[in-house]
Amino acid sequence: MNKRFAFLIVLAMVLGVAVGWGCNQYLDAAGAKKAAELASLLPYVFLRLIKMIIAPLVFTTLVAGIAHMEDAAAVGRVGVKALSWFIVASILSLLIGIGMFHLLDPAHGVVLKEAAGAGAPPSAEGAFTIKSFIDHLIPASLFEAMAKNEILQIVVFSVFVGTAVATLDNKAPAVMQVTEQAASIMLKVTGFVMSLAPLAIFGALANTVAKEGLSIIGVYAKFIGAFYAGLGTLWLLLFLAALAFLGRRAIPLFGFIRTPALLAFSTASSEAAYPRLLDGLPTLGVRRKIVSFVLPLGYSFNLDGSMMYCTFATLFITAVHGVHLTVEQQASMLLLLMVTSKGMAGVPRASLVVIMATLTYFGLPEGWIALVLGVDHLLDMGRSATNVVGNSVAAAVVAKWEGELDPAPAEPAKA
Repeated sequence: MNKRFAFLIVLAMVLGVAVGWGCNQYLDAAGAKKAAELASLLPYVFLRLIKMIIAPLVFTTLVAGIAHMEDAAAVGRVGVKALSWFIVASILSLLIGIGMFHLLDPAHGVVLKEAAGAGAPPSAEGAFTIKSFIDHLIPASLFEAMAKNEILQIVVFSVFVGTAVATLDNKAPAVMQVTEQAASIMLKVTGFVMSLAPLAIFGALANTVAKEGLSIIGVYAKFIGAFYAGLGTLWLLLFLAALAFLGRRAIPLFGFIRTPALLAFSTASSEAAYPRLLDGLPTLGVRRKIVSFVLPLGYSFNLDGSMMYCTFATLFITAVHGVHLTVEQQASMLLLLMVTSKGMAGVPRASLVVIMATLTYFGLPEGWIALVLGVDHLLDMGRSATNVVGNSVAAAVVAKWEGELDPAPAEPAKA
């Protein structure tokens, strides 16, 4: 199924570019515009479907996940150390996304023809103030937050509910059962929606190429190349961190990570590598009780590649539309993403949802996300592999801190 889906993604990208180029070259301006509008309906429907599932998906998956985290209180010290690592890694990933965008500037000299012809670009709202952040953080009403798809507010409410359930003596089994079943249903619905991704990708690329011409392919190439350069920087820093905390043990660790990371890259799913990490890390000396606790926690709170992408892609999308966020707004974006990114762990294409919420926060059209929708699968491959690397390093470092890292095995472990 994964190979078939990957083939459909590639086919949709090729056909989207070909159809868009044909419309751009062989239709007059009015005809090309009409064709682009028709093609844009496919990603429009796809994004509407994503919006439809956001609120119940975030609420049910986050409540169910946090309610099962009573082990964090029981283990106590391990939980605090793991979460401390995750927070630092998250901030670092977000800052690398911002820094690499400004350093490589893939949007330099690029303003979409559509944006240039629309007159003055909209100004981004949301200059950072404590009060405005609190307004977006704390819901006045859960129903209002869900109706408006205010992800940050839904996350905050879900954290309270999940924590309350986790601290009850009987864990509210009836509520847990309903929540888990609802989460399973919503994940299945998400799977249905994501199966339409090839159609959305075809429409997004056909729409963009029809309006912008083949020159947009060069823009995409710069964007993808700069993003992977950013991922390379993040991998290097993760290796240096592992070297600093683990010493020479970092080398066999990264030798082992290679196979699970390649699996995550080829399937564009970090979850695909989870069983291999769970079985393989103990063979490197990371005791199973640490792996069994830190990995699930990391898969929920330590998505380094995805977080880097959120800042990088948001700045790229706004820049090519002629909107440049101020330093204060970028700081606000970082705080926003620190919270919202924790509510979509394990959800396919979760980064798209988080970026849409960020655009909405700044008063910008959420439909702008369609610009990167066409190449998101190529980027998701790198994000997924990076998430695997980040969580493997986290598990090994926490084990070292806890004295739960066994002596190095005589033979190198194999995935």
